[in-house]
Amino acid sequence: MRSTFLTNTRKWIGASALAILVGIGGGTALVASSSQLAAAQVTPAAQIVVPAVSEPGGFADLVEAVKPAVVSIVVEGEQQGGTQEFGQDGGEFQFNFPDLPDNHPFKRFFDQFGNRGGQGGQGGQQDRPAPRKYLATGSGFAISADGYFVTNNHVVQGATKVTVVFDNGDEKQAKIIGTDEKTDLAVVKVDGMTDLPFVKFATDEARVGDWVVAVGNPFGLGGTVTAGIVSARGRDIQGSAYGDFLQIDAAVNTGNSGGPAFNLKGEVVGVNTAIFSPNGGNVGIAFAIPAKVVDQITSALIDSGTVIRGFLGVNIQDVNRDIADSVGLKGAHGALVAAVNDDSPGGKAGLVSGDIITAVDGDPIDNALDLTRTIQSKAPGTSVELTVWHNQAETKVSATLGKLDDATPATPDQPAPPADEPAAPVPSSVGLALVPNSGGDGVLVQDVVADSIAAEKGFAVGDVILQVDNKDVASAAEFDAALDAVKSSGRPTALIKAQRGENIRFLGLPLAADE
Repeated sequence: MRSTFLTNTRKWIGASALAILVGIGGGTALVASSSQLAAAQVTPAAQIVVPAVSEPGGFADLVEAVKPAVVSIVVEGEQQGGTQEFGQDGGEFQFNFPDLPDNHPFKRFFDQFGNRGGQGGQGGQQDRPAPRKYLATGSGFAISADGYFVTNNHVVQGATKVTVVFDNGDEKQAKIIGTDEKTDLAVVKVDGMTDLPFVKFATDEARVGDWVVAVGNPFGLGGTVTAGIVSARGRDIQGSAYGDFLQIDAAVNTGNSGGPAFNLKGEVVGVNTAIFSPNGGNVGIAFAIPAKVVDQITSALIDSGTVIRGFLGVNIQDVNRDIADSVGLKGAHGALVAAVNDDSPGGKAGLVSGDIITAVDGDPIDNALDLTRTIQSKAPGTSVELTVWHNQAETKVSATLGKLDDATPATPDQPAPPADEPAAPVPSSVGLALVPNSGGDGVLVQDVVADSIAAEKGFAVGDVILQVDNKDVASAAEFDAALDAVKSSGRPTALIKAQRGENIRFLGLPLAADE
């Protein structure tokens, strides 16, 4: 009975001449033919039409063209005691014994492990293991037909022997021409080469979103190709005093260091040098030194074996919104001068603590790192025009740069220890208890009210406040009067020059509205 019903039902559904009941509303049956229903299903009112998308081309032709110029760099060297190597990647795969205090629970363990069961824990020179030989591998690439190769400084640092392994398996011994620790770049040379395939640097800067192809020697495997895009520009990874890295998402791993990142023209846009990873493996965030920097540094290393940089002689810091508001500067940009050596190029040019350098030779300066890169990219003896925000007005000064290697960093005077004095009344507007800094300049922070503006901005007990609005203060009363003067001028933030230990910093301190 059930089978007969299902069979009849199928025949009923398949009969195109029959009408199909598609809905009932308000007691009225809505009927449509099967052909009408089919048309309604095929062409809904809001159908999305996707345009034809062409398939992206591969990178095979690019890789085939540039791969002969990419090499593996094999380094032999000696490492002092205190480090045990594992595997074939030397400095990349190593265990560093930490410098622990004598009372640390793991002190004896690490001492014994480092001495392979010897007389650990004594801390004497006689307990240190003898230097160990190691083998490390990295990547590099040829930049000339006569045998110059670029790699990372950390790949060849401390090497006693450097071997270049070519794509076809040939091996040639190389010599180190020059290294630059600040940018982590190095140049090595294989003598006797005349017709070596080489690549050139890109003249156009890579843009965020551009394709990049990385070729290198990850984990000692050699000849590995990965692809991705430029994820960001101008990254400061706190691993280099020079900064300005490209961030790429092409897979880069241990052993890729020193290898090239190419654009689709086969030009080098960067040198892979670091990865961000919680476990040492690729997580899609790698950093490359931009081609413009690599070209400049490697040219200097080939010419003279070293890099000579310009020097201004100032300690600088970034300008945040609070600092900009406190000095009337539109926008948080530029580099604030925290300290100046009087006999430095900056001091001779008239720069003073509290000035903000906003441009060099007309080129805007974004932050402290930008100023560092700009000045160090110029040769000593170069005259530069500095645009400076001084006393709430823009001015221009000229400075002749010195040589960085001969420079003495600007250091502030160390204030004398303060006398033990009772706390002054706490200024309710900012939350600081101040006492005179006996024997030194400024006023000492003796207490910071919890949840106050000062606490929010990071002031701490023991800080010394030297100036408010570029004016010296020597008492709590002078401090309060200086804050009132800033408030009366209509500015919502006061510029504070403070010292913590040997470091001088400027901070913008917002002022509470009058109650």
